[in-house]
Amino acid sequence: MTLPVVFLSGAPREQGLQHGRALKDRIAQNVALYFERFDREVGLPRSEVHAIARQYADAIARQNPAYHAGMEGVAEGSGFPLADIAALNVRYEILYYQFGKNAIAAAQARSEGVADGCTAFAALPAATASGHLLMGQNWDWIPEVQGAVLHTTDEDGFETLAYTESGIVGAKIGFNQAGLGLCINGMTTVDDDWSRLSRPFHVRCWEMLRCRTLEAAQAVIAGEARACSTNFLIAQTPGNVVDIEAAPDKINLLGCDRAGCLTHANHFVDPGGLGIEEAPNERRIFSQRRAARLSELLHARLPLTTEGIQDALRDTQDDPFGICRHRNPAEPPEMHYITVTAVVMDLETRTLHLTDGPPDESPFQTVSL
Repeated sequence: MTLPVVFLSGAPREQGLQHGRALKDRIAQNVALYFERFDREVGLPRSEVHAIARQYADAIARQNPAYHAGMEGVAEGSGFPLADIAALNVRYEILYYQFGKNAIAAAQARSEGVADGCTAFAALPAATASGHLLMGQNWDWIPEVQGAVLHTTDEDGFETLAYTESGIVGAKIGFNQAGLGLCINGMTTVDDDWSRLSRPFHVRCWEMLRCRTLEAAQAVIAGEARACSTNFLIAQTPGNVVDIEAAPDKINLLGCDRAGCLTHANHFVDPGGLGIEEAPNERRIFSQRRAARLSELLHARLPLTTEGIQDALRDTQDDPFGICRHRNPAEPPEMHYITVTAVVMDLETRTLHLTDGPPDESPFQTVSL
């Protein structure tokens, strides 16, 4: 299986319309999937999700009218109400806020309550055989989610190439023609709260991928407080990398090690030093082990090649909680997570290598600007 590559161009609403039409069936699957998950996994019926989504849609219309226009276009093109499409676009705020609350309750009940997954990396030119800046990740999430690759050309001619979930305007793993790339990791703290209605995660991703400089992309995160916690790994050619651990009110910046490598998973490196409290999670040890394991695998393959990194992303140590993740048959369906896509990006050649499923089972396809 390969992911669909959709070419979008023009004004934001027109791009949304093209997105909605081209991915209509996949959007329908995601709408059904997420509303089921909202209800079953975090206890929110459709009416409550719509109420949250409408509040966010109004906020997005003020914060980023272009993004809101894109959502309107997706809604029109796919035939779904704007509230459904808005819910997809703020699903991070809805789900990760509740994951944190569930984790606190689960800790009190000594059970599980939070999602875990995603392992990202960056490698400076000095660490690669080609002398190119490389970055990427395994993105672990709901097995049935329907993804796509969006190649966008804005009205000013600026291009981006990135992975998104069908129906979500803001692609979250990819790069732009300025050689600026983005990877992400979900994280939680006890301070996460969707009701802050600050600029949502996917809106920030959309904005960062339209930045011409690393400094501008950093400002998208640092310039305004956040509703929920996230790790943003940003890089730009020829050789600049910064990792931003972003809690609602605080950020921490990380860089590459002496070998020119950086890895990150789903935990804050030093929450106490940052002055934040992570949501309880008995599986955080697996996040720590994934980050350390990927670092070990990358260092063992120096100087790095695209193929060597792809092989590292297939690693199944600690299965089913390893770098390459598979369903855990011992868990209920609402707790199933897999590596939905593995991504390796060459920011110098503007080339994206990615899979449709776990990389030990799925081939890499290559797409370039």
